[in-house]
Amino acid sequence: MRRMAEQIEPNQENSSWMSNWLPSWCPTSPSQLRDAEEKMLKIVRLPFSRQHVRISGGNYLWTLAFSTHTQPRFQPILPAQPRTPLVLLHGFGGGVALWAQNLDYLASSGPVYAPDLLGFGRSSRPHFASDPEGAEEQFVAALEEWRERVGLDEMVLLGHNLGGYLSAAYTIKYPHRVKHLLLVEPWGFPARPDNPDHHAIPVWIRAMGAVMSPFNPLAGLRLAGPLGPMLVQTIRSDFKQKYSAAFEDNTVSDYIYHLNAQTPSGETAFRNMTIPYGWAKRPMLERIGQVPTHIPISFIYGSRSNIDSESGYAFKKTRPDVEIKVIRGAGHYVFADQPDDFNQTVLQILASMAQTAEPQSTSSGNGSI
Repeated sequence: MRRMAEQIEPNQENSSWMSNWLPSWCPTSPSQLRDAEEKMLKIVRLPFSRQHVRISGGNYLWTLAFSTHTQPRFQPILPAQPRTPLVLLHGFGGGVALWAQNLDYLASSGPVYAPDLLGFGRSSRPHFASDPEGAEEQFVAALEEWRERVGLDEMVLLGHNLGGYLSAAYTIKYPHRVKHLLLVEPWGFPARPDNPDHHAIPVWIRAMGAVMSPFNPLAGLRLAGPLGPMLVQTIRSDFKQKYSAAFEDNTVSDYIYHLNAQTPSGETAFRNMTIPYGWAKRPMLERIGQVPTHIPISFIYGSRSNIDSESGYAFKKTRPDVEIKVIRGAGHYVFADQPDDFNQTVLQILASMAQTAEPQSTSSGNGSI
């Protein structure tokens, strides 16, 4: 059943930092973010628990958890043995409720966990290191502490955008904890070309990048004050269409606004990890070969995305067993653009993994929070 969340107040340092960063006229607050998330999750039918999972340094990761005892309401392709827990990591500027159209289906055949990344959503928003390696390490260390606290021995990591980058970074450092790596439209894989194709970058990103380059990527959203919600509705009007089957109003844009009008903690870390316009300072394509070959890797791309799938195909040249799936009609937010196809694709990958896995006598650990 849905459990009441453990209420954790921001510590004094974070509260002071928030007051320094957020204009007083910004119409947002942690409680408004909570309410916006609640509206998004009303479409989820399966029971789940949610709480702040404490890690070190007074930090915590907000987490949704779907039990292994969930009774399926769908008829997916079910693995023949208990499924390794699936962990969903959202992308830059995202949060757990953006998986709202996926959670029921993905949890219908096994346990699913969806945490807000450190510095994003309803997780704590600490100071991050200013160097890209240090910032990346903080994200990865937080995920490892979270895994320990939740009690997962192994997990299938599925990461979108920045979540994909961090999933790969985590797998490189903790390969014995990852059963399968699923990279959904991952950010930060290719190195910045000498002459980047600016036409491949959405116009709104180029325009904001030119004006706000010395600042955090979404600083304009906070500086807009009371106009911020309308700014999100205008600039990201596509999200209303992505979730139109579930919401007819501005539920999604309100959630996105409150996610990103909060203290720019993870956002600042992301800025420190990038060079214009959003290329990674430490390209993952140069390191992903360190993932042991016994860990299956799958890429999922949208056929209409601005993210170049060439990174996946380039890696496949050196590791032929890498699987690449392209979902027709989907853009970068493939899980929201074509949720049914995405859900089926993920469960097919998991079922295939279960069929080819060697029989094991040890448990993967279902965890609990």
